[in-house]
Amino acid sequence: MSHPIRLALAEDYPRIMEIWESAVKATHHFLAEEDFIYFKKVIPQDYLPDLEVYLIMENGIAEGFAAVAEGHLEMLFIHNDVRGKGLGRTLYKFMKDTTGLTKVDVNEQNPQAIGFYEKMGFRQTGRSEKDGSGKDYPIIHMSL
Repeated sequence: MSHPIRLALAEDYPRIMEIWESAVKATHHFLAEEDFIYFKKVIPQDYLPDLEVYLIMENGIAEGFAAVAEGHLEMLFIHNDVRGKGLGRTLYKFMKDTTGLTKVDVNEQNPQAIGFYEKMGFRQTGRSEKDGSGKDYPIIHMSL
């Protein structure tokens, strides 16, 4: 089955946030509830409008999204209902081929994501105690 990929529009933001919420609830068990609420508010308001966000579709429905800025993978999330079907890999390969990404930051407490990026050829290059928002979630810096 083909999975078309297209640029997201502002009207896609509610679906993007549904995908984000399902993925985060499945993989980010370490995220405090208040931080979950904070990110849910700031992502569509402060992040998405400044990024070229791509959606991966299945049967006409967006099931995942990703964005790259200056060679850095800013986000890649797949709806939990379709995880493990290869959509993340397909979307990642598209982003790599079209945006020239070479770096990604991953939550240290999300070993599934670290394993995924290692399979894609990334290696750890550093670590930060806090995330990009200054919150206490250690980040693993990875490069191809």
